[in-house]
Amino acid sequence: MSKNKEMKRVPLARYWTLRYLAALIIGLLVVSILSITWLRHNTMTNRVDMLEVVADEMASRITESITSEEAQPGIFRERTLLANLGINPKIYLVNATGNIISSNEPKNTPQKMNEAQPNLPAPPESLFEQTLPKTIMASKKDIIKVQLNNDSYYAVKKAINSNKKTVGYVVLLESKKNLAHVDQEYSQLAAIIIALALIGTIAIYLLSRRLSKPIKDVAQAAQQIQSGDYNVALANDVKEKEVYDLIESFRDMAARLKQLEATRTELLAGVTHELKTPVTSISGLLQAVKDGVVTGEDEKEFVKMALNETTKLKTMVGDLLAFNSFAVNAIPVHIQPYAINHYVQESTVQWAMSQPEKGVQVDVDLLPEERTVQLDGVRFQQILTNLLTNAKQAMEGSGHIQLTMQEEEKDIAIFVADTGKGIPIEEQPFVFERFYRGENKKYAVRGLGLGLALSKMMAQSLQGDLQLISSTTNGTTFKITLPKVISETTE
Repeated sequence: MSKNKEMKRVPLARYWTLRYLAALIIGLLVVSILSITWLRHNTMTNRVDMLEVVADEMASRITESITSEEAQPGIFRERTLLANLGINPKIYLVNATGNIISSNEPKNTPQKMNEAQPNLPAPPESLFEQTLPKTIMASKKDIIKVQLNNDSYYAVKKAINSNKKTVGYVVLLESKKNLAHVDQEYSQLAAIIIALALIGTIAIYLLSRRLSKPIKDVAQAAQQIQSGDYNVALANDVKEKEVYDLIESFRDMAARLKQLEATRTELLAGVTHELKTPVTSISGLLQAVKDGVVTGEDEKEFVKMALNETTKLKTMVGDLLAFNSFAVNAIPVHIQPYAINHYVQESTVQWAMSQPEKGVQVDVDLLPEERTVQLDGVRFQQILTNLLTNAKQAMEGSGHIQLTMQEEEKDIAIFVADTGKGIPIEEQPFVFERFYRGENKKYAVRGLGLGLALSKMMAQSLQGDLQLISSTTNGTTFKITLPKVISETTE
């Protein structure tokens, strides 16, 4: 049989019902075996005890008859009592040496005994001729277990005393098989076991159905979600904690998937629009140049505008590709030690020189002493450039940006604060969400909403972080955290 062959699947209710039934059957079999063993042992014990009682009674009557000089006592009148117990033991009256004086066996039973009890069933074939075995006679115990004719027997021996002297014995002999034999009890036990099996089967079936129903509902809901329908309805009246937690987790997952699907649709539309806009502009500008609608200096201006739109489009596509690469850890990060004062100042100057408008003032408060941090210079410059660009856009090209550096226990913190109009309170929790763009920025600045999300991912890849510290109508402050070199942290 091929290992790749698909395993046969069965419904959950049937699966567990069959296994619980198997466990129930095994359990009932064990109980039956133990019960039968106990019944046999208990029955045998009770019957042996009764044999002892009967033997003692017979010995007592014989002793009394000897004392009163009566002729033949009715030593076998307990036969009816023993028959009621379902046994027919061999009864022997022997002298002190073990010679059989009388018994209920055919060969040794006196004629008058048969006449006195004509309704007795025919006794079994005689086990002994004239004398009981020395095993029985020599034992000082009242109850002796002996082996006769390859069968186990129990012998109950009671002494007959006269003038404080033992003159004989009453011996009752019965096989172990007959003593342990039961019929009615087995029937009762079988009825009980069958009743328990039926009740257990019904209970197991109902419980398995009840347990499997919520799981079945979850499976159906999963198929519903797979088909694109996120409006699942699951029961709330589940008492089992684990099943309830499963349903609640699935319900939350369905709600989140619904939200993510809506967000994905919205973001896809937004990204499509943002990418389409510069493409349309470029196409229109170049078509005007091609058709000769503009000439001379206007033609050059149109080409310049097309190049600017191309740069914007390239930037957006680059952001999108970079974000996806960072999301799957596909971009390597080369961490090396850097002198942070020097590098921050250098990166800030480079950004300022690249800005066409000079309405933004940038100040940097460096550390009192130079410190070394672990970072990837390229990725850090991307983070800082993005924060500075966002700050400039928030101030609409005119204002003040303050970079403040602070040394912490294990890190270097860089605060980037602007004097812009700030981020609305309701938008602040989402500033690091991918593709998220605030209402004000959405219409003022073209982009994909990946700048801050990508910057945070890069900061974390440098073993640091990027956080929004505060944002009011007076300005916004972000914090970059970078780890110091280990040797410096342990000084």
